[in-house]
Amino acid sequence: MTSGPQLRLYNTLTRSKDVFTPIDPGNVRMYVCGPTVYDYAHIGNARPAIVFDLLFRVLRHVYGADHVTYVRNITDVDDKINARAARDFPELPLNEAIRRLTETTAAQYQKDVTALGCLAPTVQPRATEFVLPRADGKADMTTLIQNLIERGHAYAANGEILFDTASMPDYGRLSQRRLEDQQAGARIAVDAHKKNPEDFVLWKASSAGEPGWPAHFHLPDGEVTITGRPGWHIECSAMSAAYLGEVFDIHGGGLDLIFPHHENEIAQSRCAHGTDVMANVWMHNGFLQVEGKKMSKSEGNFITIHELLETEKFGGRKWPGEVLRLAMLMTHYREPIDFTVRRLQEAEAKLVSWYEALVQADPVADFRSAAGQYSGDLYNDLPEFVDALLDDINCSRTVTAIDGLRKKLSKESAPLFAYAINLMGVDLESFDTWYRDRMASVPEEQEIQTLVDQRTAFILMGQWSDADEIRARLLTWGVVLRDEKDPVTGERRTKWELKR
Repeated sequence: MTSGPQLRLYNTLTRSKDVFTPIDPGNVRMYVCGPTVYDYAHIGNARPAIVFDLLFRVLRHVYGADHVTYVRNITDVDDKINARAARDFPELPLNEAIRRLTETTAAQYQKDVTALGCLAPTVQPRATEFVLPRADGKADMTTLIQNLIERGHAYAANGEILFDTASMPDYGRLSQRRLEDQQAGARIAVDAHKKNPEDFVLWKASSAGEPGWPAHFHLPDGEVTITGRPGWHIECSAMSAAYLGEVFDIHGGGLDLIFPHHENEIAQSRCAHGTDVMANVWMHNGFLQVEGKKMSKSEGNFITIHELLETEKFGGRKWPGEVLRLAMLMTHYREPIDFTVRRLQEAEAKLVSWYEALVQADPVADFRSAAGQYSGDLYNDLPEFVDALLDDINCSRTVTAIDGLRKKLSKESAPLFAYAINLMGVDLESFDTWYRDRMASVPEEQEIQTLVDQRTAFILMGQWSDADEIRARLLTWGVVLRDEKDPVTGERRTKWELKR
């Protein structure tokens, strides 16, 4: 994008959308909260992975691939991890069981998000490697906690080290929660050892059988060694500082992390380093529900990325990673998503239409090289796409722009078309493999006609969603429907054509 508009991002901290100005254009720095690897990642975890991968791609395109540092952590110390490890590997010492569990689930996460078209971040630090002081001098959790103690922002109580929220005058700025309002209705008796109800744990002692590290702290009344483990929030403060510095450009994550996680990250980092901000821009993706309901195991709609890719749990079939990615990107990242079978069918049909248009425009092109062959000015050649992408990565508008180009696609514009799709992170070469396999399994003519007749029956009964699902299914096989009225009887009839 050599000319045209500047990148503008919505900042949760300021509640405004502004032109993005990096601290150092030679090293644009972004941190995103990654998975807690106690189980397979679910589709709610897929959304931030996809959203911030797209932003990573845009930043690389604007500033150059060698000038962007993207850190996404792996949380491998957590009470849920401890419980799951003890359950799954009861014959092993807990620390060994934890490592066995997290190695497996972390590897599965990498495999899943790669299938969703996500590039590997620049660095993926594991929390357990940043607990105690490091030989390389990078930031660690216990040193940050010691800094907070020395600056008067942390105290010891009941075997814990806690952050003193009252020591930070503007605590709650990100979530816009006033401390005095929180205290007014708090049940202080629940945690009587805290100075303030909103104070949170930086370090907690481990009991027998729990994982722990021997941490040394210098307190106002003397030194103490607490064999324990870190609080959740301090982990990200340490890992972001280790690779991005005390202040960096962008911090991302899900909307559910604004409070308390991101609020407390900001408090720890700013107070430990004495800075005005932790990150200049805070970005959050919206919530996800499944078929109109909050995803939960009790509702029976809890779905992992692995299940969507490898099993027939959702919609009675497996789904390609490219379809899952586009289904997420068809809605603006800050808006909520209702993840449905119909949404996947729509995304699949759209991808099929893009693929077929590209093949028809240039039947012998290699999709990977076709994207690589484009070397023009993207803003001049496809301004609607660039305007949308740089306007707070408005992916739903970029999809519309790609659709517009598809309608007038030619052999000459095919590389531009492939390039735009590739910039969205959709791997057309991989989709080509799926498409050919799918076309090989197209049903016989009579089976197609049966489905067309079923759709007609659904329409007559007013069951429009069922009728639409059949249309979408047929479209993935290249079956195009045309509804019309019988010139004699006036009744609806449907003709179909198979386009390969």
